[in-house]
Amino acid sequence: MRTGALVLGIIAGLAGLVSAVFALFVGSLGGAFDAKGAETVVGVGWSALVFSLLGLVGAALSLAKPVLAAVIMLIAGVAVLISIYLFAVIATPLFLIAALLAFLGRNTRQEEITVQTRSRT
Repeated sequence: MRTGALVLGIIAGLAGLVSAVFALFVGSLGGAFDAKGAETVVGVGWSALVFSLLGLVGAALSLAKPVLAAVIMLIAGVAVLISIYLFAVIATPLFLIAALLAFLGRNTRQEEITVQTRSRT
């Protein structure tokens, strides 16, 4: 499950990056034509770019620290959704599914065995 979280997290991060760049493009185009609210679109595009990169970091951590990775990808998914709502149609669900896979893929049985062997010594 952790490998699935890694793959889905990377795909979501890349989709979020593409969506953020598209939002930046639309905002810049609106700014070139003096459209009202273009600065806001550029601002949320930058925040989506940062949170997409954060989601990629969470995906990279999914094999080593699955619980931390799940929290990071959950935060990134919700933040990207808030930032670029309509452009994040692909990235947000993938981040949320990857976070769920990372959380469910943690190795609790191995942790219990490790704790039991440490308490015996």
